[in-house]
Amino acid sequence: MGRKLLTGMLLAVLCPFFYLQAFRGVSENARPKTHMVQIVRMQFIPAVLSVNKGDSVVFLNKDLVNHNATERTAGKWQSPTLRPGDSWRMVVTSSADYYCTFHPGMKGKLEVARATAKTRKKK
Repeated sequence: MGRKLLTGMLLAVLCPFFYLQAFRGVSENARPKTHMVQIVRMQFIPAVLSVNKGDSVVFLNKDLVNHNATERTAGKWQSPTLRPGDSWRMVVTSSADYYCTFHPGMKGKLEVARATAKTRKKK
């Protein structure tokens, strides 16, 4: 009887520990992150940024002139005019090509990563 009690106590202590360890990677990957796109010398840096849905992107104008960031295809989103030193934050919902309406040669891309086993939420 003492052996059964000891086994039961060990299971009661260890099961929650192993359960939490198994799902630790899922919760860490599911947390939204904040990414930075710097605007420097008439360029978005990085020009291509891989993110997860729900992540935030901060556009920071480190250039000497005004800029903005505008979604290219449907105009789903657009930053306000960013004066030198200004920043703007957005939450990413889908992949998008974007550009600066003041300087149409300035282009960038947000690529939303496809869900993997680690990033998918459990039902």
